[in-house]
Amino acid sequence: MSTNLKYLSLGILVFQTTSLVLTMRYSRTLKEEGPRYLSSTAVVIAELLKILACVLLVYKDSKCNLRTLNRVLHDEILNKPMETLKLAIPSGIYTLQNNLLYVALSNLDAATYQVTYQLKILTTALFSVSMLSKKLGVYQWLSLVILMTGVAFVQWPSDSQATAAKEHSAGSQFVGLVAVLIACFSSGFAGVYFEKILKETKQSVWIRNIQLGFFGSIFGLMGVYIYDGEQLSKNGFFQGYNKLTWVVVVLQALGGLVIAAVIKYADNILKGFATSLSIILSTLISYFWLQDFVPTSVFFFGAVLVIAATFLYGYDPKPAGNPIKA
Repeated sequence: MSTNLKYLSLGILVFQTTSLVLTMRYSRTLKEEGPRYLSSTAVVIAELLKILACVLLVYKDSKCNLRTLNRVLHDEILNKPMETLKLAIPSGIYTLQNNLLYVALSNLDAATYQVTYQLKILTTALFSVSMLSKKLGVYQWLSLVILMTGVAFVQWPSDSQATAAKEHSAGSQFVGLVAVLIACFSSGFAGVYFEKILKETKQSVWIRNIQLGFFGSIFGLMGVYIYDGEQLSKNGFFQGYNKLTWVVVVLQALGGLVIAAVIKYADNILKGFATSLSIILSTLISYFWLQDFVPTSVFFFGAVLVIAATFLYGYDPKPAGNPIKA
């Protein structure tokens, strides 16, 4: 049952991530009259929807009894302030990470950004080993190397992208690179820290997500008023929102729940593999549906490497070899 839940959650994560990337890209490039929706407000709304969804799930676990729900929320959140405050750390780091990614995308072309940002898989593995004492076998370390190589091939910039990248100054390129590298380390640390909290306490994953969403909403609102305060005062919080925007917001809220399930039933490294597979699917769908990408032989070679690495990571030789620990 646990194995089924693990692969089910990974499959849903691939679907959710792929759908989110495609709808978000389309919504941010769609030309419409009036102001475009603010991504910072979409993040806040997604956090609020995630809290609502988790409260409903706790309500279901409480046998649809409002009195029981109230008692659970009171006992697990209000009466355990120190446990709740632990989630402020990953929430703050995730908020910093999101801001850093905007800085990175403002200074780097998309291909360079995506290739570099996949280093978060490696940092997650290293933090898993150091913080969770996770033991990785030789095949798993090899699969990480193959994965990184495959993703690099998949996201290898074309000649036109390389030419466009030269138009940026050396200073902006450096700022973008530093932002991506810091985001990779923050992503790895926050993800493993959250995994550690989930696996060391008896609190429900839904309770933990309510706590995470609470702090995420606070940090997100701070970001809205710091970065988009002027536009907010002119056009309002929901400026530019339409049906597509709400699809993006719902998919983003769903992502937090799916990732929590993946961390609960699998781990952060497998989450990284699922994310990498979603990049490949997004690129393929972009070619056949959006028709704004032409795949090359290098892309297909990288795709084969990523798929091979996914299977290699789960390979368990008989008898099992001695695991190595970094």
